[in-house]
Amino acid sequence: MAVAVRASPLVFLPSSPFAASGILKKERSTIFNLNIGLQSSRSKSRCITISSVKCSASSTSAIVLKEEEPLPLEVNEIKTMCKTWVWRGYNINYLSYQARDNSSSRPSLLLVHGFGASVSHWRRNIATLAQNYTVYAIDLLGFGASDKPGGFAYNMETWAQLILDFVNEIIQRPTVLVGNSVGSLACVIAAEDPSQTSIQGLVLLNCAGGMNNKAIVDDWRIKLLFPLLWLVDFLLNQKSIASAIFNRVKQRENLKNILLSVYGNKESVDEDLVDIIRTPADAEGALDAFVSIVTGPPGPNPVQLIPKITLPILVLWGDQDPFTPIDGPVGKYFSSLPSQKPNVSLFLLEGVGHCPHDDRPDLVHEKLLPWLSQLPVVENVVT
Repeated sequence: MAVAVRASPLVFLPSSPFAASGILKKERSTIFNLNIGLQSSRSKSRCITISSVKCSASSTSAIVLKEEEPLPLEVNEIKTMCKTWVWRGYNINYLSYQARDNSSSRPSLLLVHGFGASVSHWRRNIATLAQNYTVYAIDLLGFGASDKPGGFAYNMETWAQLILDFVNEIIQRPTVLVGNSVGSLACVIAAEDPSQTSIQGLVLLNCAGGMNNKAIVDDWRIKLLFPLLWLVDFLLNQKSIASAIFNRVKQRENLKNILLSVYGNKESVDEDLVDIIRTPADAEGALDAFVSIVTGPPGPNPVQLIPKITLPILVLWGDQDPFTPIDGPVGKYFSSLPSQKPNVSLFLLEGVGHCPHDDRPDLVHEKLLPWLSQLPVVENVVT
């Protein structure tokens, strides 16, 4: 069901690193949910069938006929398909997956993960999208198999520039950006850049309000916890304390419990998912990235940026998200957009958490594929 809810004025901007709906929970829950902003070979020949889907993007509708949907890619398969791109002296891990029907009239897709995730978090989407679109997925600097430089000051603008440079240097074609959580926000910042000409559309999955909870503006509940948030910053800047907190967060059982709390479909929280999040956290530089992102500046927020963007925007929002709930300020802002901006379509996904693409990929594909099919025909080369 399409949702276009008129919202009261925005009062604060929680991001995925801190659970907006959990601000009244116990302090222990707040600390250990710190910043998990969750955030070419072909697939096996076995397939499943999805039903016909009708999707309204404005006054028109598109129908996706029944077609076979490939099974998810295996994590090890994804790793073998990945390549390395050197960006500003740093190794950036990425995947490219050629479309089965490689039409030059369709844009490429670039998938951008959220906090703590990586290319493999799109395991349930890549093969399905690649039936009609060439798909790229990238590990942002500091995550996955990309470099995690010690002492690096992470910020949203750096990730946005990385995305723009990747599109221009590697993809070299008109591209639709698809992001989750903090990755969504990085995509928004990239698309708002007035110099860019390569981005053809945005797909935002539970978009974050900032890199961390310093994106808060004026909510009384957050104000009550504000001293605690600054205390967390102080503690994380103590190396031994930060290491102890980080090591506890990434313990397998703790990490799985966090994931279960942010996924609506608990069956999607499998051992592969735990490994997707946990393995990069053991890499050198991961602790520095964790501390820098939690304690750094929040960066631009979507309320400042979205009004400047005229590109087609599809917003998909899991209604069970404890980090950026649909009835929180960020969710309310996005809910209000379809009635204000004709280029924005919004769909609320029932029973889905903070990472819709991995939580309920079938529901995401039902909305995403018809929307993509309605985009204008594109030129073949980015200038």
